[in-house]
Amino acid sequence: MKIGIVTNLYPPHTRGGAENVIVRTVGQLLAMGHDVFVITGQPRKLGKHITLDRSSTERVYRFFPPNLYFTLDDYKYPAWVRLLWHAIDALTWHATTRVRTILQAERPDVVITHNLKGLGLNIPRVIRAEGIAHIHVLHDLQLIYPSGLLIVGQEQASRWAQPFYKVYKYFCQNRIGNPDMVISPSEYLKQVYLEAGFFQHTKIRVLRNPPPVHSSPRPEQRAPGPLQLLYVGQLASHKGIKFLLETYKNLKRDRRLLIVGDGQLRPLVEAAAAHDNSIRYLGYMPPEELSKFFSIVDALVVPSLCYENSPTVIYEALNAGLPVVAARIGGVGELIQEGVSGYLFTPGDDQDFIRAIDELDFHKDQLIASGENIRATVADFALDKYALRLVEIIQSIVHKHQIQVVSDTSEV
Repeated sequence: MKIGIVTNLYPPHTRGGAENVIVRTVGQLLAMGHDVFVITGQPRKLGKHITLDRSSTERVYRFFPPNLYFTLDDYKYPAWVRLLWHAIDALTWHATTRVRTILQAERPDVVITHNLKGLGLNIPRVIRAEGIAHIHVLHDLQLIYPSGLLIVGQEQASRWAQPFYKVYKYFCQNRIGNPDMVISPSEYLKQVYLEAGFFQHTKIRVLRNPPPVHSSPRPEQRAPGPLQLLYVGQLASHKGIKFLLETYKNLKRDRRLLIVGDGQLRPLVEAAAAHDNSIRYLGYMPPEELSKFFSIVDALVVPSLCYENSPTVIYEALNAGLPVVAARIGGVGELIQEGVSGYLFTPGDDQDFIRAIDELDFHKDQLIASGENIRATVADFALDKYALRLVEIIQSIVHKHQIQVVSDTSEV
């Protein structure tokens, strides 16, 4: 089959785990013999017109969606500029003309859309107009909240913001419409969108994100030494890195903290590492290099203060047999079996975090010996199984779509 993938970001322009999932999916579909192409955005400086990248196995069409700035530059601008950016993204048709040109040239059997913010919310309408089967994959809350984030303690929007959120949600509902199928990596995200009134006439299927194939083997016995913790992710407040650094000081037992990632709070992390020799900042690291650290630490720490969907890094850690200590928020609790593959704590609660770390410290020898049990918790989400299920969904949707097209043609 010919499969089109539409996503606002694609390597080398990435922000988080969503792009890693997309890259893995594309690679596996290609390995299965399918013809895959990708439509994505690129910074203004690289050009407004469509460029075709054939340096990789898949064909990647890139263009700058006409707007005030590129998606990854949002942090550089004040709120009123970002508000205008969102309005342009929801209303403009400039980007969709480029997408239509590509779809008419490629004529795929199906188009799978991922995050569309910054590429153009009218793209689903173009897919429908071209008569192509459409599957949409959810990754976060960006169709409900402009930032895609909901911070714990801020569940109720302020009075002045409520009208804006209602208008924003209305436009997103109207633009995304009802794809032939929606895929959600978590039950949490599925329910949030249903409760918000999205996809009332579309089936939503939960399909867990696939962990990477590569993972370094963990030792069967733990080497003597201090408790080793690893943080991987954006260095941003909503990911809880500031909370982690502040609470880490209060851990009474001997411990070490490795931090991998980049972001706005990098100076804060660098300063913490400079003043505390038990903290080591490693900068950004690609997933294939990161896996080697999974074999030398005692646990991954995920202290998020935002409602997470289904963090990719958790799958990566569990697939390596590494336990996870994470905030009990959003879809995270669906991934971790308490006492088997890790421990959960109340988000933003320093005492509960310390309690969870103490539990980990007490059971660290047992946990390292039970790596196979930890890996087993995500075995059913393996990339090959994920791709097979996705292809089954695609075949079913394409078949139904073809029948519907024939039916509509006959009626005319």
